[in-house]
Amino acid sequence: MTQLSDIVAGEVERLATGFAFTEGPLWHPDGFWLFVDTHPNLVHKLVPGGEPEIYREETNRTNGLTFDMQGRLLMCEGFGRRVSRREHDGTIATLVDSFEGKRLNRPNDIICRSDGSIYFTDPQGLIDESLRELGASMLFRLRPDGTLESLLRHIPSINGLAFSPDERTLYVISTREPKLIEAFDADAAGDLSNRRTFIDMSADPADGNPDGMKVDVDGHVYCSGPAGLWVMEPDGTHIGTVPIPELATNCAFGGADYSTMLVTARTSVYAVPLKTRGFVPPGAPRAKAP
Repeated sequence: MTQLSDIVAGEVERLATGFAFTEGPLWHPDGFWLFVDTHPNLVHKLVPGGEPEIYREETNRTNGLTFDMQGRLLMCEGFGRRVSRREHDGTIATLVDSFEGKRLNRPNDIICRSDGSIYFTDPQGLIDESLRELGASMLFRLRPDGTLESLLRHIPSINGLAFSPDERTLYVISTREPKLIEAFDADAAGDLSNRRTFIDMSADPADGNPDGMKVDVDGHVYCSGPAGLWVMEPDGTHIGTVPIPELATNCAFGGADYSTMLVTARTSVYAVPLKTRGFVPPGAPRAKAP
């Protein structure tokens, strides 16, 4: 069985601190991290070895970030109740904000599939009951032709999501009651079946919940959870937990070779050096020539 020492290459390092609540980490191949400070409504840019800079202000409580297949930044705007897109000229456009004539709940996390489909979670538990129009928490798929579909309903605390490297498995987090990751088979069209529990963290008494996750090139799953960063085998076996000094909220692979994990954790962001490489998100823009 794989040991945590086979994966982790060194000590956890705090890169920056002094934030309100960090989330949404993402590596840009031009050589910098993006992450969110949700409560001040900011997206930060952090070049390794440098100091954080403001990348976007007034973000409507943006949370999850990813790239589309054209390398444009996609953002889940919780207070805006929409998924927005940053165009190449820097302008912000609405990608989607309603389903069947009803406003979205509060988009939370987002990924892009290699066919251009965009999957995002939309929990309703974070908005007042009087403002809920959909009547359920949802997992949505936005097809390349603009068609929006509901793939899952009624996971009250639906949160992070990730595809396996071959895109044949989709992992979906339920943050609370119970604390678990579920797995679904995904067919060639990206449709889901065979719902099952991948790992249940409910019995762990430590502080923290499953929230955001990523997958490496070997199919290991990494997820913020009780006491730190959980690492799982592709079959759901818990390899171990990398202790993080603060409550971990999300994670992302990055660095020049995608072998550094950035962990967002309340007031700080931390780097975990790894012996493996992360699965590069479809659509991640190519680095500019030096």
